[in-house]
Amino acid sequence: MPIERRHVGKRLSECVVLTPGGERLVYLAGQVADDGKADMATQTKQVLAAIDRLLAEVGSDRTRLLSATIFLPDMADFPTLNAAWEAWVVPGHTPARATVAAALAHPDYKVEIQVVATAPA
Repeated sequence: MPIERRHVGKRLSECVVLTPGGERLVYLAGQVADDGKADMATQTKQVLAAIDRLLAEVGSDRTRLLSATIFLPDMADFPTLNAAWEAWVVPGHTPARATVAAALAHPDYKVEIQVVATAPA
């Protein structure tokens, strides 16, 4: 099974695609906001836009999400996250999801989201 890695860095690849047969599996690294000083709603929208861009690079989109893991340093932000998430996901195509409280790599980050999706071969 061929493995394709995109945006390869020293510690992680932003996107890893596995092609086991008719579909490719797409693993995205945890995505964080471009603007660490932005509020929670803006950071969440930036993260979701980054996910959209990476999925589009491999011919996928949010209708093909399999799972999402969301990391929040402050669970008080859970309602704000959910409002942005619910506006973004496609009804009937919601992935399995977990949201966990976690310290993130930089104190300015308010959310990090990691997803797994499929893409056509």
